[in-house]
Amino acid sequence: MMKTWIAPLLLALALDALAAPCPEWRAARAESEISALREQIAAWDQAYHDQGASLVADELYDQALARLEQWRSCFAGIGTPPADPLTGNTGRTLHPVAQTGLRKLADDAAVQDWIATRSDLWIQPKVDGVAVTLVYRSGHLHQVISRGDGRSGQDWTARARRLPAIPQRLQAAQSLTLQGELYWRLPQHVQAEAGGLGARGRVAGLLARQTLDDEHAAGIGLFVWDWPDGPTEMRERLQQLDALGFVDSAQLSQPIRSFSEASHWHQHWYRSALPFASDGVVLRQGNRPPAQRWQAEPPHWAAAWKYPLTQALTVVQAVDFRIGRSGRITPVLRLQPIRLDERRIEYVSLGSLQRWQTLDIRPGDQVAIQLAGLTIPKLQSVVWRSQQRPAVQAPQSDDHHALSCWRITPACTSQFRARLAWLSGKQGLALPGVGPGTWDKLLQAQQLDGLLDWLTLSAMQLAEVPGLGPRSASKLEQSFALARQRPFADWLHALGLPPSGTAPLADNWNELAQRSNAQWQHQPGIGPSRAAQLQAFFQHPEVQALREQLRTAGVEGF
Repeated sequence: MMKTWIAPLLLALALDALAAPCPEWRAARAESEISALREQIAAWDQAYHDQGASLVADELYDQALARLEQWRSCFAGIGTPPADPLTGNTGRTLHPVAQTGLRKLADDAAVQDWIATRSDLWIQPKVDGVAVTLVYRSGHLHQVISRGDGRSGQDWTARARRLPAIPQRLQAAQSLTLQGELYWRLPQHVQAEAGGLGARGRVAGLLARQTLDDEHAAGIGLFVWDWPDGPTEMRERLQQLDALGFVDSAQLSQPIRSFSEASHWHQHWYRSALPFASDGVVLRQGNRPPAQRWQAEPPHWAAAWKYPLTQALTVVQAVDFRIGRSGRITPVLRLQPIRLDERRIEYVSLGSLQRWQTLDIRPGDQVAIQLAGLTIPKLQSVVWRSQQRPAVQAPQSDDHHALSCWRITPACTSQFRARLAWLSGKQGLALPGVGPGTWDKLLQAQQLDGLLDWLTLSAMQLAEVPGLGPRSASKLEQSFALARQRPFADWLHALGLPPSGTAPLADNWNELAQRSNAQWQHQPGIGPSRAAQLQAFFQHPEVQALREQLRTAGVEGF
């Protein structure tokens, strides 16, 4: 269920150990942003609780709520607290025993502290579903109540009678109250690989329908996580639940004595197949107070230890545009730093200029970030747009192409750097000890104007470059001298010769430069488009000027 409260430790978890700074807003801007985010959260709440529609992932909801609370703490007196999403929607049916909710433990240290002060501990998967209370009278299902606000909820008995997972009659003719989770069945589901898959929202949506067909009813399972008026001892409760037909409770509840054992099950259930989505584990004391003393608030005898976030909410600080050697423009979002799976993430690529234009992402927007293949950060979605939309000046795509930016200018900095990196890299001359950092030092020292100006730099000139001492300058001079000995074909690729397929290349510039479009097309694997690119390359004035520099430097073939 969407949260009706957010504990300080959940705030710490959602905002991450990096501690997001307060926005530098004037009071009017702060009031506008806080009010708008509050309204968005209220809209998500209404869709979820009134229509059963989950418009945002639960972990992103939690982080957005935490962000709102952080903003309110940054700007005291501005904005009101978010409304209880269940106000007016809880239903009037009282729970015979309050549903307590759970406090979230922020990190390993918090889990260790919690375990250290308790005994008779157990651990269960934290099922990602919809909480309910089941009431049996003399062995017959009497009532099923939605969680609501923990004190009262909606009467779901009619819906529940259609669910095969809920026994209509127990093997023993006894009266009891159970608390559990209705979940969407996901056989062999591995949370670490597949995530939540919106399973919770699907169950909520189905239960909000007026009618529920047999196929969907069969897709909903039940996990009983507590028996408030059951036996005092946890082991006996589990044994009797198993005998009553609630077998998952016994199979997926494990006794623990230490943090290491808790950590084992935390990782095991995260990376192993379960029949449902789960977003963490629940730590429980076997002994707890009598049911009549339970309150609709997080108890001291149980707590949640969530799995690592699969999506993190962060703020876009700037939009950068990186231009590759061939002129391709790639927008990159500069982010407020976040952590996902122990990785610090500060940038995410959008892949193409068209995607950025479609999404229209501006500084101040909040976006969801995921890890693709557990390593590469990717933009999942735009969760929230800033109320102020600062202009972002993007490079003109017509100004950048395969034959642009052979010299350093303010508009060409990115593409020119990419040309240098390609030239010295393994695709080009493979110069030892020469990489992007080397070129940055030379550019900052204003030693380069054109692509090949480094050919004439002496060791004395290089030694004067900040960041290069005499020893580094000597090694760099040797690498630059080695470039003169590279084969003609390597130089062609280093300069950015368009792909020529299997076409044979002559061993000198003049012969290639004299080829006509038709002659290029007669080469194997060269079509009209590629022929035009090759001919344009050799005829371009900047490329011809580079050829002259190489001829003067005595490079073979030029």
